[in-house]
Amino acid sequence: MTWESVIGLEVHIQLATYSKMFCGCSTNFGDPPNTNVCPVCLGLPGALPVPNREAVRLGVAAALAIGCTVHERSVFARKNYFYPDLPKGYQISQFDEPLATGGQVWFDSPDRGRMAVSITRLHLEEDAGKSLHDRIPGKTAIDLNRAGVPLAEIVSGPDLRSPAEARAYLTALKQILLYTRASDCNMEKGSLRVDANLSIRHPGEAKLNTKTEVKNMNSFANVERALTAERQRQITVVESGGAVEHATLLFNAGSGTVRPMRSKEESHDYRYFAEPDLPPLVLTRAWIDERGTELPELPDAKRERLVAAFDLSDYDAKVLTSDVALAGYYEEVVAEGADPKAAANWVMGEVIGRYNQEGRLVVTAGRLGQLIGMVKADVVSLQAAKRVFQELDDTGNDDPQAVAQHLGLLQVGDSDALGTWVEEVLADYPEETQRFRSGEAKLMGFFVGQVMKRSKGKADPKKVQPVLRQKLKG
Repeated sequence: MTWESVIGLEVHIQLATYSKMFCGCSTNFGDPPNTNVCPVCLGLPGALPVPNREAVRLGVAAALAIGCTVHERSVFARKNYFYPDLPKGYQISQFDEPLATGGQVWFDSPDRGRMAVSITRLHLEEDAGKSLHDRIPGKTAIDLNRAGVPLAEIVSGPDLRSPAEARAYLTALKQILLYTRASDCNMEKGSLRVDANLSIRHPGEAKLNTKTEVKNMNSFANVERALTAERQRQITVVESGGAVEHATLLFNAGSGTVRPMRSKEESHDYRYFAEPDLPPLVLTRAWIDERGTELPELPDAKRERLVAAFDLSDYDAKVLTSDVALAGYYEEVVAEGADPKAAANWVMGEVIGRYNQEGRLVVTAGRLGQLIGMVKADVVSLQAAKRVFQELDDTGNDDPQAVAQHLGLLQVGDSDALGTWVEEVLADYPEETQRFRSGEAKLMGFFVGQVMKRSKGKADPKKVQPVLRQKLKG
């Protein structure tokens, strides 16, 4: 029996502010537990919240980047529930009048090609604290440093049809958010969290069936794994004659399975009502439009421009724009005079490898441009240039020419030196020399390789063949 998945995602991003959503406490990650707290985020009597202007600005930027309509009037609401890491007994969020609605995110589906996912809403809210189950044996500890940290929740429509599509959509969404600098989207630090809703139905059916929500996924790969596990669980339940129950589930990355956490709450369970301590959030249309003019060039637009401006393939442009820092670096290298295709190959190869290893761009765009020029001018071979690149750093070894010379990698094109190496090789391989002279032309590659070996890579391979042909005539 064939089944179709219906998936919608709720993505929570921590907005990149220095202070919390409604107070001045620090949002710094990794500080000692319960040090970044105050009467406001602890919910003490008489403490009043004040919205963080920068959080609102970043939320608006994120909303505009994903095509949402930002409303001039939105309302903060109390979302009431009891949990140990929620000291007030409620979370300040937005409900029936959110900051923004009606956007879309385009991405490349592995199953259906280029497609868009609808964005139902983006709203602002504060985070809860964090329960720690591994600090005190047999007990749960509470760290309230995160209580009040500003979040934007981005809710998609039920448009995704496979776990792989969900992962691809998340990758595209994260890329857009990183370009806007609204969030660092670091899942390890909790700056991006995903709740996934999934139900199943037969292909062609329009009705949405009972869905479950899966939490506790710390990577996009685990989102895909969790949804795959939950899809199979629901299929097994239905095909065995059972019914899927509306529930919240936790994903165990170690076992690759899901387990019930609690029955799924509905909106009425939270008893939403307008936050009495905060007036409606009112933004002028001029202020919203100004935030739109501040947006950077977004990934799709940058990809299209790189293809048109530098005659790159769609694949190359997609890789180069996958990271905002790499995209900017690539254009800097080209601005230094490097051939666009050569620069693309370097950035997609050696640069990305070292960037992933060290977490930063060590070699300046100017130095890489110089190195690419040295290859083009036959000063060093491509392989030698890659070795030079690994030696370059920002602590002194920053001159490609000097490093190549120090390593003995400068190519030799002098005909006398090449002639000496060629003669030594021909003397060492008399049988192969005779075979070549008898018509076995394929041995030319063998001789070139031996000359390069004899010269320890210093010989200019473009000039070796002419010298070889001249010597082999004799």
